[in-house]
Amino acid sequence: MKKTLSVFIAALFVLALFVSCGQKSNTAQAAGQTQTAQQSTPAATTQPGKAIRVGYTMPTADHGYIARAIFWAKKAMSDWQAKDPNITFDFVTADTVTKQANDIQDMMTKGIDALVVFPIDASITSQVEKAHEAGIYTVVMDRGTTKPVYDCYLHNNDEAYATLASETLAKQLNYKGNVVIIEGIPTPINTIRVETDKKIFEKYGMKVLDSQPGNWNQQKAHDVMQNYLQKYQQIDGVITNDDDMMIGARLAVKEAGRTDIKAWMGGGADKRILKIIQEGSDPTLIADVTYPPDQCADTVTIAVRGGRGQSLEGFYQNKPPLEIVLAAELVTKDNAAKFINPDEP
Repeated sequence: MKKTLSVFIAALFVLALFVSCGQKSNTAQAAGQTQTAQQSTPAATTQPGKAIRVGYTMPTADHGYIARAIFWAKKAMSDWQAKDPNITFDFVTADTVTKQANDIQDMMTKGIDALVVFPIDASITSQVEKAHEAGIYTVVMDRGTTKPVYDCYLHNNDEAYATLASETLAKQLNYKGNVVIIEGIPTPINTIRVETDKKIFEKYGMKVLDSQPGNWNQQKAHDVMQNYLQKYQQIDGVITNDDDMMIGARLAVKEAGRTDIKAWMGGGADKRILKIIQEGSDPTLIADVTYPPDQCADTVTIAVRGGRGQSLEGFYQNKPPLEIVLAAELVTKDNAAKFINPDEP
């Protein structure tokens, strides 16, 4: 009896030891899972961060698109400061590359931690490179630089943008006829757009009569279109890849009393153009392509997060992406309403 009792007690002891070890093992495993989960948690932006100074330079609002872009840049800076008092912004605009370069240098002297550059044109590259080499987190957008002197480059998919535009114009003209192109400022994105337009029209055997710079300026585009009207007796389609330039060109055609143009294509989703498309009031203007000015708000967030050594909210990486490419969307009468923002200038 005593022997049986001793065996029973020993068995209980072994069982208790086994259970205890299992609990420790499970606890350790659970702790390991918790640690792994914590290491994989995406970045969040719920609390104010360390003090940071962000510089922002972009072109002066000499036309509608830039005025819309400035609206979004200022909105984003205001939104960030409302929730995070530890951020200081230095915002400047420039009408020449020389002024933009001087503005960047001035902001560097003030001790900025991050910099957003909307280039006037790509010749600003050398000054942007100085900021980047000085260790300033640098975000370049839109018109780009001649080499990758940045931590993040945010831009539109300009090939897709121009492809949508030129394919839509070609279809409207039944894939035949004479077309003129009004170009923007000489920049990498302008080159992509114009080369894409020409490639699409060549594919269908359409003739490109001329391609001259309108510098993304309404008055300049008006003058270029006047010249085209004097040189060419038959123009079937006009593509500008920019709504401001299209507005200027359309005015020149109206002043000349010409009725041969059957199709127009701009770009940028200006609400003045979208309302015409939405109403269906002009059969020569039936579509547009998006080039969102609110990208100027996105760059503010990238600069704040990147300047603090953080990734974007919801991202699992330690830094924001090196390049962010925005989608281009076709706007027609059926969907124009969702692209019209009444608060934009």
